[in-house]
Amino acid sequence: MCVTATIRTTRSSSVLFLTLASALAASGLVARAQQPSSPQVLDRVEAVVGNQAILSSDIENELRLSVLDPERGQRGPLTARRALQLIVSRALIQQQVQQSYMQVAEPSDEDVQARLKELREQLPLCVKEKCASDAGWTAFLKEYNLSQPEIVNYLRLRIEILNFIEYRFRQGVQIQQDQIEKYYRETLLPQYPKNEKAPALETVAPRIEEILLQQQVNVLFSTWLRNLRKQGDVEILDPALVPAATDNEGDAQ
Repeated sequence: MCVTATIRTTRSSSVLFLTLASALAASGLVARAQQPSSPQVLDRVEAVVGNQAILSSDIENELRLSVLDPERGQRGPLTARRALQLIVSRALIQQQVQQSYMQVAEPSDEDVQARLKELREQLPLCVKEKCASDAGWTAFLKEYNLSQPEIVNYLRLRIEILNFIEYRFRQGVQIQQDQIEKYYRETLLPQYPKNEKAPALETVAPRIEEILLQQQVNVLFSTWLRNLRKQGDVEILDPALVPAATDNEGDAQ
C-alpha cells in the first residue's frame, strides 16, 4: 500500500541511544589499560510511533526479511529509509487494530503454516533454492541469514494486517478472473527462471487475488493511513531516514 505524508523530524542531537558505557571507558588512560576506549552502541531508536520505539535492529531485520517479498525483484533492493516506512505503517495499523472494536480474526496456527508452505513452494527465490524440500529450505535460511521462527512471526503479522485491511476496506471491492490471469501472465511468470517450472495458475490464484485486492483498496487505505500520520504520532529521529517527497510510503505488507 502506498501513501505520502509529512513526518516530523528532530535534529540529530535528539537521537536516543541505548548504550553500554561508562565515563572511564572513554578516557585514554583506561584505553591504555586494556579497557573499552569508547561507548559501545547496542541499538538505537530511529523513530517513535505513538509510544512504540523503532530500533535500528528492526530496520536491519526488515531488510533481511525483504527476500520474502514476491515482488521485491520488480521493486528493486529495499533501502533502510523505505524499510522504516514499512515498519511505521505496520505499527500504526497494529495500534488501530488494538484500539478498534472490530472483530478481526486472529491468524490461526493452521493459517500461518499454510502460508509458510505456500511460500516455500511458490516464492520465486524458494523455487530456485528448492525450498519445498527440507534440505533446500535449510540452505535458503542459511544463505539469507533467516530462521524459521522469525519467518513464522513475519507471516503471522502480515496475515493479521491483511485480515484487518480486508475487514475494514474490502466492502465493494471485487477481483475479476481476467485480472488474476493478467497478473499471472505479465507479472508473476517473468519472475521465474527459464529453467524453472512456475506454479500453475489455479495454484497461485488465491495469492494473486490477495495481491490485487491490496492494490484495489490502496486509495481508501492510503487516505486512512495518511490521516493517522497527520495526527502527529510519528516522529523520525534520524534525518537520513526521513522519506523524500517522491517516496511511496505506507506499504504494510
